Amino acid sequence: MNGVHDMGGMHGMGPVEIEKNEPVFHSQWEARVHALNLACGYHRKWNIDMGRHSRERIPPAEYLAFSYYEKWLRGLEMLLVENGLVTPKELATGRAESKASGAGVLRASEVAGFLRVRRLARMDDDVPARFRPGERVLARNDHALGHTRLPRYARGKRGVIDRD
Repeated sequence: MNGVHDMGGMHGMGPVEIEKNEPVFHSQWEARVHALNLACGYHRKWNIDMGRHSRERIPPAEYLAFSYYEKWLRGLEMLLVENGLVTPKELATGRAESKASGAGVLRASEVAGFLRVRRLARMDDDVPARFRPGERVLARNDHALGHTRLPRYARGKRGVIDRD
């Protein structure tokens, strides 16, 4: 997907400011957004690539104005609505339109176990790698409509596989 999220190598965006000793969360609300994303993953309505794609679909003006965790919150809101877990009205008002059934609730006592076994992205060990370290490759120059892990600056470029 060609979008504002794929800015690597673009001119005119200024330097990437690196904060020395940057904390994981600058504010408590950021930690809550992170926790919400993990907890909502319990429903298994989307996977890690769908989560990334939701953030990639944020309108460009919003995307550029949002902080890192604001993007995560907006992407989560989109996924919750698209998967029928909340309605736009519920998001806007902060009030449920109907009583929840209680099914599919991640209880505090279950969190550690869920996070321990939850693998957000994995490769099957029994599927052999297509390329081996040291092999020369040519990245495709395609423009996927959905999420892709191939950034624009690498499309159509030659490279060497570094590690398995």
